[in-house]
Amino acid sequence: MTSPVQTEGAEASAVPDANGGSKDGTQEAKTLAGLSPGQLMWRRFKRDRTGVISAVIVIFFFVIALLAPLIKMVYGKDPYTLYGQDSLELLDEFNMPTGTFGGMSADHWFGIEPNLGRDVFMQLIYGMRTSIYTALAATILMVVVGVLIGLVGGYYGGKVDYWLGRLTDFLLGFPSQLFFIASMPVVVAAFVRPDEETPTALRAGAIIAVLSFLGWMGLSRLIRAATLSLREREFVEAAKIAGASPWRIIRKELLPNLVTPILVQATLLLPSTILSVAFLSYVGVGFVEPTPDWGRMFAIGADIYEQDPAYMVFPGVAMVIFVVAFNLLGDSVRDAFDPKSGR
Repeated sequence: MTSPVQTEGAEASAVPDANGGSKDGTQEAKTLAGLSPGQLMWRRFKRDRTGVISAVIVIFFFVIALLAPLIKMVYGKDPYTLYGQDSLELLDEFNMPTGTFGGMSADHWFGIEPNLGRDVFMQLIYGMRTSIYTALAATILMVVVGVLIGLVGGYYGGKVDYWLGRLTDFLLGFPSQLFFIASMPVVVAAFVRPDEETPTALRAGAIIAVLSFLGWMGLSRLIRAATLSLREREFVEAAKIAGASPWRIIRKELLPNLVTPILVQATLLLPSTILSVAFLSYVGVGFVEPTPDWGRMFAIGADIYEQDPAYMVFPGVAMVIFVVAFNLLGDSVRDAFDPKSGR
């Protein structure tokens, strides 16, 4: 099998020099031979223009979501004030924004929300913050559970693997979207009385718990398959002969060799989880008023798109850009880890 170092060295030796000949790749091959797999991956990733651009876009979204309170201070607006109710000239007699393209102006960059008159720009920024970081927490929990169950089942095998496999098969049989819709009110009602308002933090925790409950199985199966292959390798057998405990073998020998599939699957899980968070809010069982959220913005836009189609443009474009960029980033990370990739 071709190693990452051999592939990189072959690429380096094929680079033409200034005289039209062929540059000697011996020195570069020696340099590459001293690099770690992570450094080799980084070299390949930097050459992928699509991956770099996607990474910049994803980082931009995360930074904007993180700095939402600072943006609010600079912009001078917040996502909760009913500006259309305070300034009657912002809404017409039908409670639709006046002016062009949803009421865009120097005071309200993306216009204002129909009916209530909240600032769309701040709704979008805080909606990104809510959706992205809720999905990030759920994705981390999915990865931890999936990796743990996959490693344990793949390494121990036998009855442990059998019963963990049956649990995975059982959970895969659940209709996920129907389960999300049905379970969210039950989870919330378990902690809040019917006459009390549900705290936003509790709703976020319930969403994270519900999404992660049925989100780890695919990663678990992938890690189990990789572990079954790795546990027969010489370095694992050597660790067993040396008297290493199963936990040490899993932690020191198996897990470092599974970083690639874990990282790639995590980058593919996050955008789908963001869509799931938005879906729950869209159908009314996720985040509710007045918490800003991408899904809730889509739910509002679906009711008024005929009267004010501009309201759907900004959250829709933002979500499409983020999800596409993250999916492309996941592909680029996978290709960077694969030394035989054609990209």
